[in-house]
Amino acid sequence: MADINANTDTLSFTNGVELTVGDATGDVTEAALRRIQIREAIKAHFDKEQTLFRHGVKVLTLFFIDEVAKYRDYAQVDEKGEYARIFEEEYTQYLNEVLDLDETAYVKYLKGIAADKTHSGYFSIDKKSKRQVDSAVAVRGENAGLSDDVDAYDLILKDKERLLSLGEPVRFIFSHSALREGWDNPNVFVICALKHSDNTISRRQEVGRGLRLSVNQQGDRMDHPAIVHDVNVLTVVASESYKDFVAALQKDISDSLSARPQVANEEYFTGKVLKTPTGDVQVTPHLAKQIYRYLVKNDYTDNADRIAGVYHDAKKAGTLADLPPELKVYAEQVFQLIDSVFSASQLPDIGDDRRPKKNPLNANFDKQEFKALWNRINRKAAYSVDFDSDELVQKAVKELDAALRVTPLQYTIEKGEQRDQVDADALEKGDGFKVLESHVEYNKQSIHSAAKYDLIGKLAEGTQLTRRTVAEVLKGINVAVFAQFKTNPESFIAEATRLINEQKATVIIEHLAYDPVEDKFDLDIFTSGQTKQDFSNAVKTPKRHIYDFVLPDSGSRPEREFAEALEASVEVVVYAKLPRGFLIPTPVGDYNPDWAISFKEGEVKHIYFVAETKGSMSSMDLREIEKTKIRCARKFFEEMNRRFAPENVKYDVVDSFGKLMEIVK
Repeated sequence: MADINANTDTLSFTNGVELTVGDATGDVTEAALRRIQIREAIKAHFDKEQTLFRHGVKVLTLFFIDEVAKYRDYAQVDEKGEYARIFEEEYTQYLNEVLDLDETAYVKYLKGIAADKTHSGYFSIDKKSKRQVDSAVAVRGENAGLSDDVDAYDLILKDKERLLSLGEPVRFIFSHSALREGWDNPNVFVICALKHSDNTISRRQEVGRGLRLSVNQQGDRMDHPAIVHDVNVLTVVASESYKDFVAALQKDISDSLSARPQVANEEYFTGKVLKTPTGDVQVTPHLAKQIYRYLVKNDYTDNADRIAGVYHDAKKAGTLADLPPELKVYAEQVFQLIDSVFSASQLPDIGDDRRPKKNPLNANFDKQEFKALWNRINRKAAYSVDFDSDELVQKAVKELDAALRVTPLQYTIEKGEQRDQVDADALEKGDGFKVLESHVEYNKQSIHSAAKYDLIGKLAEGTQLTRRTVAEVLKGINVAVFAQFKTNPESFIAEATRLINEQKATVIIEHLAYDPVEDKFDLDIFTSGQTKQDFSNAVKTPKRHIYDFVLPDSGSRPEREFAEALEASVEVVVYAKLPRGFLIPTPVGDYNPDWAISFKEGEVKHIYFVAETKGSMSSMDLREIEKTKIRCARKFFEEMNRRFAPENVKYDVVDSFGKLMEIVK
């Protein structure tokens, strides 16, 4: 053995072989590998199910197999194939471990489901024998008595509502033809491929069976912004190494996005349009060169002019280099343009699910200082907004007249000819023709189309205003502004919706009021939903944080540095990265603050502090919805302080620990 790396979970051998966690080498039989996969899929299922049961979400696990007889063997008396037997053995063994827990509602639910009733198969049905069949494998024991194959087929294929009910015991599904039939279900949380990879079905297609927003028992989508990314996580148990599976999946996704531009050069940027509040700005060759030089100067592109991962890492961390003065006024639009260029680093981040998943609470959670802090911020309130719609109409009309500018539809005309000499290689590469000239034309005339637009309805839907109010806005705007609808209806609707919503947010803040309610947050918000956390960027914080680790959002550098500073500060007694379940309602969506901090009494003027950390304090760098939520949060804490105690809790937005100390000192 050459090296053991605990950071990357790899073993390196002197012969060049490298193994990661989950890899197997040597004398490993096919049967042993499949048993391990089934066992890991069952564990992943229980892990997710324990978290989602209280939300009323039915968890399903999908197994892909390459031969029906391995699951349904009609030559056997009980018709169970090899995989069905292995599943029941492994399920029963792991279930007994879970049942050692307290007699919770979840444990009672598990006790009510027999191992042989919680799995079923979905295969093609032979019309004569009423059997589930595999077209590539002869059906065994055709003369055996009728089984419940048709019922299972109907349950899984047709009766999705029943399948998603917690009253239906089937939770594990074995399938051979699911992809060909186009079957999918929003509550597939675990996929296990009990077959060798082939070229007929891509990994992207397989994984796609589980990439749906899940639903609860009422059929409501689990898409609340505070929990959507924690709940809707798919676990894949593959037969190949984690590294190989991820590489192949990323390649599949990359190949499917091949139509997107991949080169960030001057030619690509030239002629593009930047949509700004004051009107459209076309990227001239000079501006295109500025953008290109900015990317090259900061190593944001590689030698082939492709966007490098360092660009996206810096953007996530809020540490992008400053744009040149000419581009800075269009910063948001320039970065949107850069982001439109495909980059491999934009592909989904696929985590290793075998890593530690839970972040335990520690002794700091029981400190009196944290209890005092929690008692002060553990408030719930209802908001009300009382404003005159005429005021909103006037502001919206004024803003639309000033800022609504729609880009005419454009098209590029290219003129070319076949090259004088063309060989087979040139044809294969698509180089048989050359472009002699090209130019962009704009269609500013009315676009006559068979498509009809419900303009008032679309704006009412996008702004959550009544059709009557929307109609008043449209009647009030300048005739020339309204005429732009004919040249590009889609752009008109999108831009008008955005501008009206911005004015709506302004009016809402002016007339927003909060009233406390009796209800409070349960302490389980600190422990629920912890099964799928990313520890790759974790900061160890056992001294003052209520958890052993801080898990920065998306690897955020400002959050990481902020946590490290809190941990080192002698003025801080205890602090918490607030869980996603801690929410303040606002008219533009629930808001989850970042931090709650308790300082030493006598050291600072604000002992109890709730902080929002942003990489930049400039309002130019915050989206309008973020700014609105922050303004709503200020009103919330102001009202709670007024109701319960003066200066009870101080709330503010900071970009660093230094800024925080300026406020509290």
